[in-house]
Amino acid sequence: MADTFSKETRSRIMRAVKSRGNLSTEVALVQAFKRKGMKGWRRNYNICGKPDFVFREKKIAVFADGCFWHGHDCRNVTPKANSAYWSAKIRRNKNRDKRVSALLKEKGWRVFRIFECKIRKGSLPSGLVAAVKLGPSSPRGGDR
Repeated sequence: MADTFSKETRSRIMRAVKSRGNLSTEVALVQAFKRKGMKGWRRNYNICGKPDFVFREKKIAVFADGCFWHGHDCRNVTPKANSAYWSAKIRRNKNRDKRVSALLKEKGWRVFRIFECKIRKGSLPSGLVAAVKLGPSSPRGGDR
């Protein structure tokens, strides 16, 4: 199926996608934190990998991952135009996510990566909620 936009228009649309302040991920996650009574999070905390949120005292890093950009299987969509580029781009993003998560875990952080589709549904990993509200920090990783 051909793209409904011209090459220039599609390029402008994709350039406009921002990695910070995205309504479907970060802003929705803030609302979910508030609904669950989760406090103590910080944004733009300066550690490797640039997590979207950290709970510094608990050493918890939270990444709000867009389904398209991070290759979640809920979408299974690769653009027809320039598909080799997009497949390689998403593969590099997934590899970087694994490296960053491993590095943070080595430094004693618990890492949670939450896909956009889960955030939209308002679901947070139960391990994240429990770790923030109850438990001490632990280097174990979190599930998506």
